[in-house]
Amino acid sequence: MRLLMDEEGLGWDEAWDVTTRTIAYTNHTVLPEALEKWSQAIMAKLLPRHFEIIEEIDKRFMAMIKSTRSDMESKLPAMQILDGSNPQKPVVRMANLCVVSSHSVNGVAQLHSDILKAELFADYVSVWPAKFQNKTNGITPRRWLRFCNPELSNIISKWLKSDQWITNLDLLCGLRQFADNEELHAEWASAKMASKCRLAQFVKQVTGVTIDTNSLFDIQVKRIHEYKRQLLNILGAVYRYKKLKDMSSEERKKTTPRTIMLGGKAFATYTNAKRIVKLVNDVGAVVNCDPEVNNYLKVVFVPNYNVSVAEMLIPGSELSQHISTAGMEASGTSNMKFSLNGCLIIGTLDGANVEIREEIGEDNFFLFGAEADEVPRLRKERENGLFRPDPRFEEAKLFIKSGAFGSYDYSPLLDSLEGNSGYGRGDYFLVGQDFPSYMDAQDRVDEAYKDRRRWLKMSILSTAGSGKFSSDRTIAQYAKEIWGIKACPAP
Repeated sequence: MRLLMDEEGLGWDEAWDVTTRTIAYTNHTVLPEALEKWSQAIMAKLLPRHFEIIEEIDKRFMAMIKSTRSDMESKLPAMQILDGSNPQKPVVRMANLCVVSSHSVNGVAQLHSDILKAELFADYVSVWPAKFQNKTNGITPRRWLRFCNPELSNIISKWLKSDQWITNLDLLCGLRQFADNEELHAEWASAKMASKCRLAQFVKQVTGVTIDTNSLFDIQVKRIHEYKRQLLNILGAVYRYKKLKDMSSEERKKTTPRTIMLGGKAFATYTNAKRIVKLVNDVGAVVNCDPEVNNYLKVVFVPNYNVSVAEMLIPGSELSQHISTAGMEASGTSNMKFSLNGCLIIGTLDGANVEIREEIGEDNFFLFGAEADEVPRLRKERENGLFRPDPRFEEAKLFIKSGAFGSYDYSPLLDSLEGNSGYGRGDYFLVGQDFPSYMDAQDRVDEAYKDRRRWLKMSILSTAGSGKFSSDRTIAQYAKEIWGIKACPAP
């Protein structure tokens, strides 16, 4: 608006028409901390002309609502761009500015887009229903399969008798007809083992921990955040360790050996996230040096997680954890990367997990946990003291508090899982609620992994069902349905 009016000499109406037809808004999260609110005072001081234009946009938007939708006047305080509800700290609501100023608003997975329409931007939907749509995220198969997993890529090309899948990922569905083929199973297992061996060497190099390539490689890598529930993962590992300690040596031999790897970065001032990282490291330090159980369980925190590390971890993974509290993960894309590489997912019905499960088949996804529409009720029950924790959940917490993993005081972290906590929000992320369902799902994983034929078939079907999650499809949909542009084929 500033450039068109001040530099190019257009009037408001013409500049607004060009601007709104040009701008589209993709929302990437429903987390309140990421829906930015900028100080009006600072903006007015540093960017006075921009702030003047925002004031005018807000004034005209409110006038439009009053003249065309008088039934919605009571909603205006929540819808307007300039929020002065706190006179000491008035702010610009940037998400509201985006919605008002765009010709299109989209989320990045079907569930996320539905939540935007039903909750976050519901008032705007009643004004502009056609403005809102969905564009499920995608990933590039060139980097996330062809480049980082050459062994598996070559097998796929061999069985499909073509490498056209690299630019048309839907062709992966052709693998389904071979899902029971024992020759493919043998080749598939060989490719996975090559990636696991490469990963084991890397883990030894960066952590000093030796891991068993015949164990189940169970990986969770993503930003450390309470809603992503790395804490649920490590509590499950603690419970598994305690049970192994209680078993006889003969009982242990019947279990499924597992190597649990976590990685990710924590924001500098996010104290609980840093406590979670420390807990993972403390648990690993004890478990990995325990001669009674370390043939059956290892826990590793992979440091300095980045794309290059992901290119090593993802091909070597066999189970991946995408276990966010339902309704809080907009999409996720590492879930797509893992599935594409024949890794099975244990996860909630959140973000793109919903669509991944639909595409690869419900039988090939280890589902657990509360669903998004149940979460508000379950939180309310917690607030009212109606939640009764599973004994396994209490056992895992008490084991940590006993000092089994060192003298560090984890009370602030563990007490955030309590309903009446002074530290947290009464287990806002429902770790305790979903713990029993999670542990039951992990038992199903252990059983499935013992049946090599079944596991390999599930792995093949995971890759075969990943065609939808190519960024080629995503970009083509943005081009056609939002940007209104045609492809310019490369010569």
